Amino acid sequence: MLERNDLAIKKIFSRPKSLRDMQTHYCAGCGHGITHRLVAEVVDELEIRERVIAVAPVGCAVVAYDYWDFDCSEAAHGRALAVATAMKRLRPQNIVFTYQGDGDLAAIGTNETIHAANRGENLTVIFINNAVYGMTGGQMAPTTLIGQRTTTTPKGRQEKIHGWPLRISEMLAQLPGVKYIERVSLHTPSEVLKAKQAIKQAFKNQIDEVGFSLVEILSPCPTYWEMSPPEALEWIKQVMVKEFPLGKIK
Repeated sequence: MLERNDLAIKKIFSRPKSLRDMQTHYCAGCGHGITHRLVAEVVDELEIRERVIAVAPVGCAVVAYDYWDFDCSEAAHGRALAVATAMKRLRPQNIVFTYQGDGDLAAIGTNETIHAANRGENLTVIFINNAVYGMTGGQMAPTTLIGQRTTTTPKGRQEKIHGWPLRISEMLAQLPGVKYIERVSLHTPSEVLKAKQAIKQAFKNQIDEVGFSLVEILSPCPTYWEMSPPEALEWIKQVMVKEFPLGKIK
């Protein structure tokens, strides 16, 4: 982005070095691209690009390594925190983080999530909550809201049949090994800036060897919410934040 005045043109905004210059595969209005950029900006600002390792499991972000220009590893579905634990213990000098969706972290990976958090592993977790399974066809996720329609709940999620949305951040906050949890959102520019600060804090915690840190990000999925991108952002503001309140949880 360029700024012009009477004397000169100067660059005031540019692509982070840790973010590759390539076309995205994400759907229009998806929050993954925004979060990828925020992570890349934080990595550059903290000057940890040569030390950082990302672990992404199965999900929409399985090809995150195509976008981040630093070391990345894949993990089996739900096993990102197990892989990250091994990496961090073998290479404590590295900054290791996982990038996980709600189906991965709060469903098939619930076991790994709880025990890594309970052990207080010195890791950073970026948790994308879009209340639906995105990669596999829009099925109900642990975080799907009551009444929300998905491909497996065409009449809406019902508490008597499907149970309630899982507030995984509040659950993890009860564990003594967890040092920092914050829930943020991407539905407005100001909230995006707050999300960046939370991500930065989570990485700083690992650098300072504070312990387990998790940032939950409420992210739009216009495709499987069957909304336009602006409608999806408004739905987060009007509906989703009521079930998943924003702010520092621990």
